[in-house]
Amino acid sequence: MLVSETTLISEQTAAEAVAAAITAITVATNSAELREARSTFTGEGSTLARMNASLKNVPNDQRAALGKLVGQARGQVNAALAAREAEVLVAEETARLASEAVDVTAVATRWRAGARHPLSLLMDRISDIFTGMGWEVAEGPELENEWFNFDAMNFDEDHPARAMQDTFFIEPLDSHLVLRTHTSPVQIRSLLDRALPVYVIAPGRTFRTDELDATHTPVFHQVEGLAIDKGLTMADLRGTLEHFARAMFGAEAKIRLRPNYFPFTEPSAEMDVWQPNAKGGARWVEWGGCGMVNTNILRAAGIDPDVYQGFAFGMGVERTLQFRNEMNDMRDMVEGDIRFSQQFGMVV
Repeated sequence: MLVSETTLISEQTAAEAVAAAITAITVATNSAELREARSTFTGEGSTLARMNASLKNVPNDQRAALGKLVGQARGQVNAALAAREAEVLVAEETARLASEAVDVTAVATRWRAGARHPLSLLMDRISDIFTGMGWEVAEGPELENEWFNFDAMNFDEDHPARAMQDTFFIEPLDSHLVLRTHTSPVQIRSLLDRALPVYVIAPGRTFRTDELDATHTPVFHQVEGLAIDKGLTMADLRGTLEHFARAMFGAEAKIRLRPNYFPFTEPSAEMDVWQPNAKGGARWVEWGGCGMVNTNILRAAGIDPDVYQGFAFGMGVERTLQFRNEMNDMRDMVEGDIRFSQQFGMVV
């Protein structure tokens, strides 16, 4: 055992180990390669480490000389590692600074400004039209109480609109909360919060369990109007809607009213708008619903229907945008592609 250990610790073995280590250290070009060289030539399994571990087994009269030999060899390798490490760190820092350098004389990168979504712009335009007529813009919560969304709007308990396939109900169900299916609850809240007479327009986001396709989306926008005053008639409703249609679709636009049924208005009508410049030729297009406010609605808000009358109307903002801009696929409005907004040319 003593002979083999003495044979391992020799000047030739030490010199070869140092030479191999210095060669690997010299060719290392980065910190990772340098760490690998350190592990290979000074780590636990390296020749120098094994030589150092063998010193305890050599004869006492040889231990001092062989210990000095091993120590000098290890010192040479560690010194070479330290020197090369300093060089590599300087080189890496220089390369990093060069890669992060900023040419302050270069032309600045210019990002294109974003554009407001055309639905937001259209709702602002609609609000401007009605505030110009002296109306107020009203808002309400999107998470709505079932009473405001259905009961106060004269929906029977078994009305199909209350069904799970049409409405997003919030759990627990006994909370009686829904994602509002229309902006009509804002009308009831306006009647409860404002002194008469009331003229309000209510644009906002609504929710129904529709599949997303070219003509439907589960999250969409509506604008509804409500006027409550003394002596209002269907003639006032028609005049208001014709003015609105011309502001939206041009001076030649006109409307027609077809009898229909809605639980919150009586009489009720479906409203069509004439589009003389429609792609493919002039035509009537269904736009929304309207009518005189049902007396049950007035009573729910504590208003005497023998003294006050009113009219209401509502239409989809997405549908209005489609008519105005000859768009065929409603999915374009919800995909978030900035190019869709920028084509309208309104940038902020």
